[in-house]
Amino acid sequence: MSDSHHSEPEIPFRTLLYRFMFFEWMFADMSAARDLFERHAAWQHNRRMCRYLPVYLRRWSVLTFFDFGLGMLFERALQASLLSAWFFTWSCVSLTGMVVISVAWIVLSNAKMS
Repeated sequence: MSDSHHSEPEIPFRTLLYRFMFFEWMFADMSAARDLFERHAAWQHNRRMCRYLPVYLRRWSVLTFFDFGLGMLFERALQASLLSAWFFTWSCVSLTGMVVISVAWIVLSNAKMS
């Protein structure tokens, strides 16, 4: 038997890249729950999935330091202030993403099991 034909469709690169950087696709939408049972199931699912948030935090920290480093490079070495402002701005945006990930991880991992 050959493994040349997979039963699962291949995921497009754009989707893989999105899932590599953003984590919301792993979590259940608790506001879509119709009753307490579904809400509890979604909450438990989200608590289990929070163990992956440090991976995303690490990815976003690399992005933050990369953007900040490029901002420093363009400002100091190349005197390209517009480009440095662009990268410094993105480092602030990605730092904000790190804060969001950290808060979600702290809340979900330390919440009481109910």
